[in-house]
Amino acid sequence: MSEAASQWSSYAPAIAEIWLAFAVCVILLVEVFAGEKRRGLTSTLTLLALAVGALLTALFAHVSRPVMLFSGMYVADELAYVLKLAGFLVVAVGFLYSRRYLENRGILRGEYYVLALTALLGIFVLVSANSLLTVYLGVELLALSVYAMVAFDRDSGVCAESAMKYFVLGAIASGALLYGMSLIYGLTGTLDLAQIASRLHAPFTAGVVLGLAFVVVAVAFKLGAVPFHMWLPDVYEGAPTCVTLFIGTAPKIAYFALALRLLAQGLAGTTAEWTQMLAVLAVLTLVVGNVVALVQTNIKRLLAYSTIANVGFIVLGFVAGTPDGYAAALYYTLVYVLVALGSFGVVLLCSSKGFECDRLDDFKGLHKRDPLLAAVMMVLMFSTAGVPPFVGFWAKLRIFQVLWETQHLWLVILAAAMSVVGAYYYLRVIKLMYFDESAQTTASAPHALGVRLTLGLNAAVVLLLGVLPSQLLDLCGRLIH
Repeated sequence: MSEAASQWSSYAPAIAEIWLAFAVCVILLVEVFAGEKRRGLTSTLTLLALAVGALLTALFAHVSRPVMLFSGMYVADELAYVLKLAGFLVVAVGFLYSRRYLENRGILRGEYYVLALTALLGIFVLVSANSLLTVYLGVELLALSVYAMVAFDRDSGVCAESAMKYFVLGAIASGALLYGMSLIYGLTGTLDLAQIASRLHAPFTAGVVLGLAFVVVAVAFKLGAVPFHMWLPDVYEGAPTCVTLFIGTAPKIAYFALALRLLAQGLAGTTAEWTQMLAVLAVLTLVVGNVVALVQTNIKRLLAYSTIANVGFIVLGFVAGTPDGYAAALYYTLVYVLVALGSFGVVLLCSSKGFECDRLDDFKGLHKRDPLLAAVMMVLMFSTAGVPPFVGFWAKLRIFQVLWETQHLWLVILAAAMSVVGAYYYLRVIKLMYFDESAQTTASAPHALGVRLTLGLNAAVVLLLGVLPSQLLDLCGRLIH
């Protein structure tokens, strides 16, 4: 008995992954045998599984110092612990927002929930990766699940087209990542990220620089940085909005972890080289994301280019090349995920049966039809634009501070200028909701009180974190240092 307890305690830090893998199997079986008879059972079970997973993670996975498992391929540290709890919360809220949307379109099926949980498992593997092998396993588990989610609505040709584009471009990025990793493995003789960091020293051979370039390309593609952003607007627009919400939130946590584990930790010896590459990508991403967003007429495409612009700020945190920079990038990522969750939640709740609220004109006069949704969207747009006292202001300011401290003055000026450009299209959404008359006279079907309350709470947290920013800032600083 004591031996079994000892074995359990050694695997306890990986409880989130173990529970999630078990939950996926159970929910899949429930859907096969009872899904047709009771349509809402799978979604309820999934929310329950996420709640239990978060509780188990909070009880058993909390570690005061990093713990290595599975022959050193998996690391359980405080950063992974916090990001996993964030993953559970974001996906659960996303499911809550999506339920009515799925029902209205007749696609409330178990596959959506199983694929989303499998993607979340990939996120968790990536967050705790300590080897090139687990990095690639996490990336592919997440990517393959998301490809299938984009094509989830089988009756829609647009979804299938978007999924095919995503799959083909994603396969190229995966190939680039694998090739870059193979070069680094061949030159260092190890898959362990800590050992790779200790064995890479200047001057670097052409093979190291080439491997590094391929890895940076793959990371940039996954984040959606220019010029590897081509998939993002098409996928955001073509996928069902509930899938767009998922893609635009939880995977961003994973791709921050990918950049941190692979570049900042595994390739720490080559920081001077990859920060130069990322600086170029960040500039292109900020300019293209903000400028192209100005001419969008579809809210999902506008939010896609907004995502690209915000990815530029996250990349700038890595350009600083210091622990403070990585902490600022983490803070920005968490803030962006919170705001994007609410923004896509509003789009979902504005939609109704037979009506896809995806054009900007559909938001005209929203404050008369649904004052709560308009107020929430206004808070979220102000935050994304970086207007005080909302949390988005502090996220941008922290990025500016770390760039200033590392003597990247020209990047501070460029990023500030692009923030001003970006403010135009965020304020445009507010203007449409509050100052334009709507041709649509009927309000969207009312959603359950719990869902609307959650959305209001989402906006309240954005405001609260803006008024009291120090707690989250301090937490991010502690997780990285």
